[in-house]
Amino acid sequence: MSSFKVFDIAGSGLSAQSVRLNTVASNLANANSVSGDPNQVYRARHPVFEAVRTALAGQGSDAAVRVRGIVESTEPPTARYEPGNPLADEQGYVYAPNVNVVEQMVDMISASRAYQNNIEVLNTSKELLLATLRLGQ
Repeated sequence: MSSFKVFDIAGSGLSAQSVRLNTVASNLANANSVSGDPNQVYRARHPVFEAVRTALAGQGSDAAVRVRGIVESTEPPTARYEPGNPLADEQGYVYAPNVNVVEQMVDMISASRAYQNNIEVLNTSKELLLATLRLGQ
């Protein structure tokens, strides 16, 4: 395996965690939105990751993380009785997204730490390669 493959692997991890952070930001931004129709309310989104490992004939292997897609939560929205709300339906209910703010904050911290870890892998690999090049001086 080439020494430079670590940059590709860590780069794919950075890209995946960036998508994860963006979906968390979207979920948090829409956490307080409401709708009068349960089918129109915002639903929490979650990225789905896939570990990719391909072996090339006689040439080693590649590994990466890929975002397979972003799925919407299937949990029902929260119904709140607010007859004075202009968005309320005929029964006086408004529907809030199924976004759990605490869960999203934990996911954001986890994604942020994973992003930082990938940056550390890149920096450490760079320093090791530079140290190897300095050996010849």
